[in-house]
Amino acid sequence: MRAVILPGNKEVHVVDRRKPAPKEGEVLIRMRVSAICRSDMSLYNGTPIVGGDAAKTGHIVPGHEPAGDVVEVGAGVRGLQPGDRVAVYLAIGCGHCSYCLRGYMHLCPQWKCVGFDVDGGDADYMIAPAACCLKLPDEMSYETGALLTDNVGTQYHTQKTLGVSGKDSVAVFGLGPMGSAAALVAKARGARVIAVDVLDSRLQMAKELGVDAIVNSTQQDAVQALRDWTYGEGVDVAIDCSGSPVAQNTALDAARKLGSVAFVGESRSTTINPSDQMIRKLLRVVGGWHFPVWEWEEIARFVIDQNIPVNQYITHRFSIEQAAEAFRMFDERVTDKAVFVWE
Repeated sequence: MRAVILPGNKEVHVVDRRKPAPKEGEVLIRMRVSAICRSDMSLYNGTPIVGGDAAKTGHIVPGHEPAGDVVEVGAGVRGLQPGDRVAVYLAIGCGHCSYCLRGYMHLCPQWKCVGFDVDGGDADYMIAPAACCLKLPDEMSYETGALLTDNVGTQYHTQKTLGVSGKDSVAVFGLGPMGSAAALVAKARGARVIAVDVLDSRLQMAKELGVDAIVNSTQQDAVQALRDWTYGEGVDVAIDCSGSPVAQNTALDAARKLGSVAFVGESRSTTINPSDQMIRKLLRVVGGWHFPVWEWEEIARFVIDQNIPVNQYITHRFSIEQAAEAFRMFDERVTDKAVFVWE
């Protein structure tokens, strides 16, 4: 089978590997869609942002947002059979700690990440634990299912935690794939949404996704623009999806008193002023990272019932043979969301 590996230093190899066989509790999945995520760029550059020693070897197949068809099940697997359409939950936990028992496998002290610690979906076939297989509703495409496993699922859980609703004004910082998902989810929850970015092309995409206003922060004072948009108060909810220290500080500054801020974009370090930006505003600040596995059906039903056009922010589709071009274009931000597809 064909599989992608990322040795680092922006190298991409498509290699031939033996098709794996499922062990006890595992399933073999034929890939239909596997999405590229911004965190994959850390593997592309050789500096993995998550994962243990395996992620540093350059031999792991990336792809933590996959969807496909079950073709074989291992011993002891119940509730899944060949022909089932599934997406794959990215976190593999121990199954016994308090976090796993609550469905938060990504918080397990021993967790492993699909596409970083174990082979992911950028291959013709992948192995996944049966516990990580999320059945796709009949009405849902493989592309939508793949995007729900990270972007949309993360945003649904984060905004549910913050209670985003029709009474709220929401500012989204960084309109890459995660920010696009944030905008779609916030609009579906009834909020007024303003998009903030430095690229006009991404702001144009945000307009096509239905946001109410846009701000190019290289051309306007974003904090002042957001206050003007909210009658001088500041936004009820600010969601940073960029990981930029500038955007993170702008989100804290632009949130109103008694407002909320979510940090979703990965960031290694940021300097803030807690007294002025948080304490004296009684601000609620949360981290947004993935979702508990039990929430999958709720997320899928929300997307279907609200008719959210999730695949609208997919701008490029590639075959697995085009992997080098796909990662290069994504790294250069030529694409918005990019996916590998199999016929």
